[in-house]
Amino acid sequence: MKKLLFSILFLTITVGANAQTNLYENPDFDEIAKSHKKIAVVPFKTQVKLRPKQMKDMSNEQLHKLEKAEGEGIQTAMYSWFLKRKKRGKLLSLEVQDPKVTTALLKRKEIDYDNITDYTPKELADLLEVDAVISGDFETNKPMSEGASVALGVLFGAWGSTNNAVINMTVHNALDGVLLWNYNKKVRGSIGSSPEDLINILMRKASRRLAYTKND
Repeated sequence: MKKLLFSILFLTITVGANAQTNLYENPDFDEIAKSHKKIAVVPFKTQVKLRPKQMKDMSNEQLHKLEKAEGEGIQTAMYSWFLKRKKRGKLLSLEVQDPKVTTALLKRKEIDYDNITDYTPKELADLLEVDAVISGDFETNKPMSEGASVALGVLFGAWGSTNNAVINMTVHNALDGVLLWNYNKKVRGSIGSSPEDLINILMRKASRRLAYTKND
């Protein structure tokens, strides 16, 4: 009986763990990535799902600013993650565009956080003059940035031991707009977790399957 219960428990845990991570990898990604010299990360579209009481005391404008800041925070954290790899002597043949450059180039075409999803990954890649674009979606029940978390805790009593976040990251090829890689993962972090913490959690295992980093 104990063995049966243990088996059921193990299966439940295994299924639950697998359900929290989904990966798609284009079979040609490794070969295509060899020709890539420069990539760019654009702001992630973010949705912060607050409780009804919190939403009542926060204006739509405040929520929008919060989500925009979170999305840009993910972009910066992803850029920093790649830079750290380069500083360790890896990714030497790949350049990652500075988010400030990305933002400036997009702004010239009146593209920003609010309307970036109106453009295809190929259109964005052509505009940014890169070989691939990293983009994605981010959903959380609490902001990842410490300042926002503290503010919510003080204003709305939003304290809790953890926050749940789902991040969906994609890599699209500039030449034809084809999806090369998609990684969807649910993570849990503590109040005060930074976007950088989230990206480190995300990329810890994902980097083993990402063509740019799997062999470095």
